[in-house]
This record gives sequence, structure tokens and C-alpha cells, in this order.
Amino acid sequence: MKRTILFFLLIGISSPLLAQPQFRALLFTKTAGWHHESINEGVDALRELGKRHQFDVDWQEMAWQINDDNLANFDVIIFLSTTGDILNEEQQAAMERFIQSGKGYVGIHAASDTEYEWEWYTQLVGRMFSHHPANQTTRVTVIDRKFPGLERVPDSYLWTDEWYSFGEEKADNLNYLLTIDESMYDIQPHWDEDKKVGMGEFHPSAWYHQFDGGRSYYNAMGHMPETFEDAMFMEMLYGGIYWAATGQGLK
Repeated sequence: MKRTILFFLLIGISSPLLAQPQFRALLFTKTAGWHHESINEGVDALRELGKRHQFDVDWQEMAWQINDDNLANFDVIIFLSTTGDILNEEQQAAMERFIQSGKGYVGIHAASDTEYEWEWYTQLVGRMFSHHPANQTTRVTVIDRKFPGLERVPDSYLWTDEWYSFGEEKADNLNYLLTIDESMYDIQPHWDEDKKVGMGEFHPSAWYHQFDGGRSYYNAMGHMPETFEDAMFMEMLYGGIYWAATGQGLK
């Protein structure tokens, strides 16, 4: 009887310890421009990802929540298809201090269509959105196998998404992970009469780098709601989130 009681006491003590999250992620989705339909699916998918890999996901979309006291509770901040000018100077300063303290940032899709006038943020992301055509299929190629989340991704594969073209590099230490084949899709948006030019033979779609004391990962995919139902895509995202939050996982 005593052994039974001791067993259940130990279970009661150890269960909360075993349930502790690996890290905490702030999922931020504020928009001041285009609002992507896929945000809702992305939030649901990232919450499920947190359950699968035992990390907390706190979804917030009010800018006033970007402050020192609140950010102190998190290890990584995820900008999921944010757009436009979304933070004031005080909030920007709080986010800068968050990264400078050794924390991480993950940008998904339209996170590169955010805060163009905030130079620090453009450097954090690495490259900013320029233009895109309609959703189309192209070939994605993995060019760096050292990064976590890419272990089971094919060397190349077909993928349908809204393919962003980007401006010049805002940081000089970007480590590129994925590229796409421009020759397989029409660069020109059908709604724009101005002739658009692609990025050429080297068209990156995901990258990471160390920045200002912290870590940054960006993935341009994620325009379509169905994207967040894809296990391979979510595995890639987890690799980026895990590295940005912990600094671990690089081979």
C-alpha cells in the first residue's frame, strides 16, 4: 500500500515537470495592409505544432502587447503574414531589445512586406518583398542541408504558392536554404501593366542569419491556407522556429 501511494506521489510530482514547454513563442499577426486568408489556418497549424513539439504558442495581434514586460516571457517572436507599418517607435525599441537579449525572430510569407521604413527590421528579415505574380507551381531546391527541419525534405520538389521577388540584401550574412526556378512560372502579374523583372537564376525563398545578438529565420511560402496542412512545410517551419528560439539544431 505504501509503495502504491509513493508511486502516485512521484507521478504527481514528475508530471508537471515533464509537461514543461521547451520554449515559448509569441505569434504575432497584426496587419496594416493586405490581410491574408491563410493567417487563420497558420495560427491553428502553429498551435498544433506547439502541441506536437511541446512549446507554447501565444497568439497576439495588438501592437501594444509588444513591450518589454510581455516579451520577457518569450524566446521567439513569429511574424505570420504581418503587413505594413504595425509598430510605433516605443514598440519597435522593445522588439530590438528582445532580439539584442539573445532571442529569436521567425518571419513567414508577408513578414517581408512589413515595416519598410524601419531599417533595423529590414536588416532583421534580410530582404524585403518587391512584387509577386498569381499563385503558380515551380520547382523548389534545397541548397543547404545543415539547417534543422530540412532532413526529410527532397532535394527538389514541385510546390504551388505566391512567389515573392525580393529587393537587395539588407544584411550581408544571409544563409540561403531554398531557391525556386523562375523559368517555370510567369513572373508578370496579370493585374499590373508595368513590366516586372524577376531575380534571375538565383531566386531564394528561405534563409537565416545571426543578427544584433539574436537569430532570424525567414520563409517566403505560406500564402495559401492549404500550405499549413502540409506536413513537410510544417516540419520546415518547426526547424526555423526551434533554431530561432534555442540556437540549436544546426549540423
